[in-house]
Amino acid sequence: MNDSPRVCVQVQSVYIATHSSPEDERYVFAYTITVRNLGRNTVQLIGRYWLITNGNGEASEVEGEGVVGEQPYIEPGDEFQYTSGAVLETPLGTMQGHYVMVDNEGENFQVEIPVFRLAVPSHVH
Repeated sequence: MNDSPRVCVQVQSVYIATHSSPEDERYVFAYTITVRNLGRNTVQLIGRYWLITNGNGEASEVEGEGVVGEQPYIEPGDEFQYTSGAVLETPLGTMQGHYVMVDNEGENFQVEIPVFRLAVPSHVH
């Protein structure tokens, strides 16, 4: 029996042209993340860590509590979805990181957020 937490993270990112101004090297992206609890026990998302890299290879790190001001509990079989944003100085970049979660025993564990691209669609230029 495997009772270890199993959490799946899916990401969709989109370029927000209306908030971006390429002439000022400001490219705004939104990303929607779905965190699914595939395990047998409730988990809580208590923190996040992001590594954001722009097209010039410049990286910035973001750490904080929870996501979008919440530290949600996610029941078995449930999911938590939220949308947030990032601003890059280049039309292309990547994000990756991890969530810090707590299992039903009060133990912390990490859930990797696989690397995903932030990219201005080529037809926008």
